[in-house]
Amino acid sequence: MNDRVYNNGVDRLRSSERIERLEVDRVVDLCTGNNQINSVLDVGTGSGLFAEAFAKRSIKIAGVDLNPDMIDAAKKHLPDAEFKLSAAENLPFDDNSFDLVFMGVLLHEVDDYTKALEEAKRVSAKQVSVLEWKYAVEDFGPPIEHRLKEEFLKQLSEKVGFSKMEVVPLKNLVLYHFFK
Repeated sequence: MNDRVYNNGVDRLRSSERIERLEVDRVVDLCTGNNQINSVLDVGTGSGLFAEAFAKRSIKIAGVDLNPDMIDAAKKHLPDAEFKLSAAENLPFDDNSFDLVFMGVLLHEVDDYTKALEEAKRVSAKQVSVLEWKYAVEDFGPPIEHRLKEEFLKQLSEKVGFSKMEVVPLKNLVLYHFFK
């Protein structure tokens, strides 16, 4: 496992401070507001924090994570959702399986950015939304060398073949929407 992967424990993923910093409800609203979203794949689901927020809006949810402990934690919060052990670069779903593929503070952790975004695009019918840390030195989140620049994501979007990329600055993070 590389040094970019979150390894601070499941309990910290649901702290009130983290939920506030991630603006969970606002992010979910921004991901679902402009498009008819009925199904979501939460890549790097962790404890299922975002999956649970999508599910509260009557959206069908599935999730993947590399860590079996995270899958177990997510299943505790969403026992009826489908969770699988999987890397972002090799999603175990058919093409166009979900209206939206969501990656919440995950893309900076993957081994192959291009492959992860290609896989997200493949299983998405409409859009891929990526929540990431601002490219700035801050006292929370990963170190600057693990953060992704907007220009890098724009180039990646073009390389993978998305038709459009939208950038939504948030208080602490940035939400990127990639459209097929």
